Amino acid sequence: MNISKITKSVFAFMLAFGVTTTTQAQYDTMNKKDVVDLAVETEALSTLVTAVQAADLAETLKGDGPFTVFAPTNEAFNSLPDGVLEMLLQPENKDKLAAVLTYHVVPAKVMSGDLSDDMKAQTVEGSEATINIVDGMAKVDGATVAIADIEASNGVVHVIDQVILPPSIKEALAKDIVDLAVETEELSTLVTAVQAADLVETLKSDGPFTVFAPTSEAFNALPEGVLEMLLQPENKDKLTAVLAYHVVPAKVMSGDLTDDMKAPTLEGSEATITIVDGMAKVDGATVAIADIEASNGVVHVIDQVILPPSIKEALSAAETSKDEMDGGYN
Repeated sequence: MNISKITKSVFAFMLAFGVTTTTQAQYDTMNKKDVVDLAVETEALSTLVTAVQAADLAETLKGDGPFTVFAPTNEAFNSLPDGVLEMLLQPENKDKLAAVLTYHVVPAKVMSGDLSDDMKAQTVEGSEATINIVDGMAKVDGATVAIADIEASNGVVHVIDQVILPPSIKEALAKDIVDLAVETEELSTLVTAVQAADLVETLKSDGPFTVFAPTSEAFNALPEGVLEMLLQPENKDKLTAVLAYHVVPAKVMSGDLTDDMKAPTLEGSEATITIVDGMAKVDGATVAIADIEASNGVVHVIDQVILPPSIKEALSAAETSKDEMDGGYN
């Protein structure tokens, strides 16, 4: 039996997302409904419906159109970072929610057969989304079109597996370097040090910065008493020098690091990058986790605290003095 392309899409949609209706007649008439009505009748798109209603976009999307809606599933909304969906649904963030939703809408009817690799799709939000074809599957800004060509009276719906975000919202939601560190338990000592050195505002500014971030374990591996000494208020300048030596005033991804590369730091000295067995090292400290991007740069987690020459000399002189004093009592 020949089954129309629309019926195939609807049947696949029901199988994939557990959509149930009471009669075959409802399946046959779904394509006569507008894009909002289609979403309302589809359990897997209930979060999208809630968002459209919260943004007061229902009447717009029930208009003549035509529209192409890239419709994220409930699972896609639930996969947003913690708190983002709840934040967008707050009344005071209605403009941001509207921006996100209209970025999923193209003001034209674009069937899956019209999509091509590296195609730019002008959205109602104003920005362009990028279409790619990967292994025969259409993607929009990286989100896979799971079910295509569900036709409506005023356009077409393509179901996607991720929520896509316009550039303006990505920037607003992105966390800066300090925020990333605060949320990372393994970097709690670094956060304490940054606060003690009054460098929080600096590292929350536009940058861009590259931070080689020592773990708490790395700080604890410093010679006995050194961390405690650096955290004393009277040694704030020394602590600032140590921390600033971990910061490069540019965004340097791991792929940009080369063997014997010299990296000018905020402290003023140059740190040396080496590549050993494919692993990047900075002054001998191994980059354990690379390329954690932030709104104002990038973080590479390292397994040792690195020290600028001035601090190495001061610590060495202090150790020599201590040894001489100890020797005087023997």
